[in-house]
Amino acid sequence: MFKELRLKNVGPASSMTLEFGDRLNLITGDNGLGKSFLLDIMWWSLTRKWPAEINLRLNVGKKVLPHSSGEAEISFKFSGKKKPEIYTSKYQRREQSWTGRAGRPANPGLVLYAMTDGSFAVWDPARNYWKKQGNMDVQERRPAYVFTPQEVWQGLEVDGTVLCNGLIDDLSSWQKEKGEAFSLIQKVLKTLSPSQHETLALGDLTRISLDDARDIPTIRMPYGQDVAVIHASSGIRRILALAYFLIWAWQEHKMAARLLDEEPTQQVIFLIDEVESHLHPSWQRSVVPSLLRVMEELATGPDVQVVTATHSPLIMASAEPLFNARKDAWFDLDFRAQQVALTRREFIRQGDAASWLTSEAFDQKGAGSLEAEQALEKASYAMAAPNFSKQDALALHSELQKVLSDTDPFWIRWRFVGEKKGWL
Repeated sequence: MFKELRLKNVGPASSMTLEFGDRLNLITGDNGLGKSFLLDIMWWSLTRKWPAEINLRLNVGKKVLPHSSGEAEISFKFSGKKKPEIYTSKYQRREQSWTGRAGRPANPGLVLYAMTDGSFAVWDPARNYWKKQGNMDVQERRPAYVFTPQEVWQGLEVDGTVLCNGLIDDLSSWQKEKGEAFSLIQKVLKTLSPSQHETLALGDLTRISLDDARDIPTIRMPYGQDVAVIHASSGIRRILALAYFLIWAWQEHKMAARLLDEEPTQQVIFLIDEVESHLHPSWQRSVVPSLLRVMEELATGPDVQVVTATHSPLIMASAEPLFNARKDAWFDLDFRAQQVALTRREFIRQGDAASWLTSEAFDQKGAGSLEAEQALEKASYAMAAPNFSKQDALALHSELQKVLSDTDPFWIRWRFVGEKKGWL
């Protein structure tokens, strides 16, 4: 598993240190403070390639550059196949590149990366690791598989070699074959469904045009209609792509290991950016626990580590029943004193999403509108002020009525103080 990451003069802060949990790792923080950056650095640390280096059509995962001055370092530690791997890379400004240790790097196991724009990347130890040529280690295999959102769905062929058939063709084939892959996709979709009353399942294959000879998979909606996957909502497409990506990567790894007469890997690291992207709140409440179950069921045997960045208080609330401080971690990025600061925080259960919104994870003063927040601040000042006039209090009372619900608990305190001071 990924154990530790240390950064110096690279990224939004002068230094950062992360010591990861062995199972679930959550990263929170405002936009632009470095959540996606940390996932890109982790991918590079494990594979020695930036995603956009492998697939030039990619709009994310580009090469990370250091600060304009000072020595820049990326240091990391992960549990390799035989022993812990500790590595430090320094940036060579003249060569405009990060140094790499000569020879074959350590094997981190199967590494998966789901990026926020719908791109996916896979580093497979059976298909991407260096191979022996006589007494030498050589890197003749592809450095990794990186797919744009379109390639995830339509497939990718390079120099006459099909790297991936794509979601549409593979799901259609799996459904016709009715084999292990089809059983897995049905099982995974059910596990990733938002609730027991709204379960996802594949419907009948369909055609969408007189000019398109492909059999297109469909999703059977809760209201009974089969909808072609290419016409499904963004949220359903996101979950469908995640399910396909996980099954495709694991199935291809097992087949490659079989061809090499090797055992499948014993560890899987899954990086996922903005896990809540496109998802309804009901789905946000279940997606992280469901993904953990899917990973553990899909890759039976290997250790599984998940690292995800999130903006969602519902994601944080959903982790409460399963979070275990012995094997999980929460990292929070803040902007303090004109600097970005990274903190590994104690995971204290807040009870609900509204409480998470006002916690250190999101630093909001309230869960309501900005107008309600401003009115409450005025009311708190008024109740403490010795000479607040009745006229101003009545005006403030009218303002509160516009922005607070009739059942807001603040009314009890406001009316008590207002009657005591003779305002109401």
